[in-house]
Amino acid sequence: MPISDDERNSLTRTGLNLIQQALSIFDRDLRLAVCNRRYQEMFSLPDRFVTPGAAFEETIRYLVQRGEYGPVADAEEAVKARVEAARAFVPHYLERMRPSGRWVSVEGVPLPQGGWVTVYTDITEVRIQQQMLRARSAELSEELLSNAERLSETNRALSAANSALEIVTAQLTEMEARTRLTTEMMPAHIAHVGRDLRYTYTNRRLNSVIPDRPSDIIGLTGAEALGPLTFAKIEPALRRALAGEPSVFEFTDEDSGRRIRAAFTPDRMGEGPINGVYILSMDITEETQARNALLQTRRRELAAQLTSGLAHDFANLLTIILGLQSRLDRLGLPPGARDLVTSTLAATRRGGTLLDRIASISGHRTLRPVAVDLPAFLSDLGLLAGPALPDGIRLEIDVRDLARPVLLDADALQDSLLNLILNAKDAIGRGPGCIALSAHPVHDTWIEFTVTDTGTGFSPQALERATDPFFTTKGGEGSGLGLSMVYDQTTLSGGTLRLSNRPEGGARIDLRLPYRPAPALAPPRMVLLVEDSDDIRETVREMLRALGHSVIEAASADEAEALADLPGLDLVLTDIHLRGPRTGLDLATALQGKGPRLALMTSLPPADPTRAAAAARFALLPKPFDAATLAQFLPTVPG
Repeated sequence: MPISDDERNSLTRTGLNLIQQALSIFDRDLRLAVCNRRYQEMFSLPDRFVTPGAAFEETIRYLVQRGEYGPVADAEEAVKARVEAARAFVPHYLERMRPSGRWVSVEGVPLPQGGWVTVYTDITEVRIQQQMLRARSAELSEELLSNAERLSETNRALSAANSALEIVTAQLTEMEARTRLTTEMMPAHIAHVGRDLRYTYTNRRLNSVIPDRPSDIIGLTGAEALGPLTFAKIEPALRRALAGEPSVFEFTDEDSGRRIRAAFTPDRMGEGPINGVYILSMDITEETQARNALLQTRRRELAAQLTSGLAHDFANLLTIILGLQSRLDRLGLPPGARDLVTSTLAATRRGGTLLDRIASISGHRTLRPVAVDLPAFLSDLGLLAGPALPDGIRLEIDVRDLARPVLLDADALQDSLLNLILNAKDAIGRGPGCIALSAHPVHDTWIEFTVTDTGTGFSPQALERATDPFFTTKGGEGSGLGLSMVYDQTTLSGGTLRLSNRPEGGARIDLRLPYRPAPALAPPRMVLLVEDSDDIRETVREMLRALGHSVIEAASADEAEALADLPGLDLVLTDIHLRGPRTGLDLATALQGKGPRLALMTSLPPADPTRAAAAARFALLPKPFDAATLAQFLPTVPG
């Protein structure tokens, strides 16, 4: 049976009282925390000075006034000096003779949490023996006796110093362990290399920042720990840091596709020499994905502003041309002129199609990620692309390690891959040939889609400009917007697109998209659907039932609140605008904390203050949405 705190304190006091030395412990506020009976007896202290909480300053004042430290010119100055020394406490050992003629050694050691412990030992007998030795050993030289006394004093001081050193060592060991634990918990790699670029310290987080790297790298060179390709990227920054120039830069680890931000700081103490470099590196892949997507969105907005006016004017001109050519066609022109009119009409219609494609690229587009079963998705893609390929060109599809659904914009991905397959078909020509499409995860960071063909490959100019709008190698048959569209959709999703030629001939395109596993679908639940539009309520109800949920319906906040106490009700999904004086936000506020999970849906624009207020407090589903979006939204509603 464990002992109580009172029993433990009683045992502690008993043990301290059995010690033959006097002991006192003062806290960081210079107040007595603990002392033993010997402390009171040795200095003949009244009870008020041995009670926990007694002020150190009052104790010293009492001892000074009683003459414990001998005659002093100014008692208050003597008290002040000892109090200031206590506030700046350092380990010490000293021996002094008390007014009673007895000798005492004083050994003080600071505590890690503040304050200090002091041990007082009566060494009168030791001093008497030293004096007897001096008196009775006339044959010993004066120098030998003095040395023996000094050696004895030195040994006692050394013993006290060793005790203080052990405490300091324990504190440093504890501090080092705490520091290492803290650094190992950080989501970054912290390291130090010497002037020979070998690691002398690491928090063992390298493989969490760059996968497939060792965690224990002390003693390794940068090339050995990181690999020659990655080390070649950071070596210039290391050399600059050894020359005294700190720097921060970003680079991509080619093996894993991770984007890394690294900081290099010279290891220099004051104006002394530089002893090495401190390195801090972080994985910023997700940050880079989001940054690239935002940058592409801004580019699209700028392109839309630049092209919208021109597209409007060109559309009007094309409309006029179409009208004039149609009138000419009705005039009964001779055969040669009729052919010219037909060609003009075809070119005009193609111009209209081109304007539509420009609008689709530069206009506003919202990502709609849904759970995608990639093996099934790519199988369907093969069926869709198959009829467009000649008999001599075969399409091979390979999917590896992607059995779990992932979040992707399925429509955009389908458009992009179809575009790449059709481009590969054009590059092969009449055939025979092969187009290969593969997909696999890269270190749970990317999904890499690779399209290769056995065609002629990219020209140097195409490798440099293929993603530029209107660049084409197909002459008058191409718009030059296909790869530009793929690049736009990929970047908007936070991904990357890389073009290259295969060593054995043909082109290779690597399309990487962020790897985001889809959350598990919500188990069947009972849902209270609150919507005042009959048509919308019916549509959402069928979506919920198709997902396996039971649905109860209401058209107003009051009606819904009356149903909210039904047993087994798991979720209330309500529109913000409802029939009657109360909104869906009012309903959610009234039901908050009463059991069911709460979610809102709305068609209000993002800038609307009511929508912003709702999104700040509850899960929000924007309208319009489809069944796949609803299925992904429901598991994210907090409980």
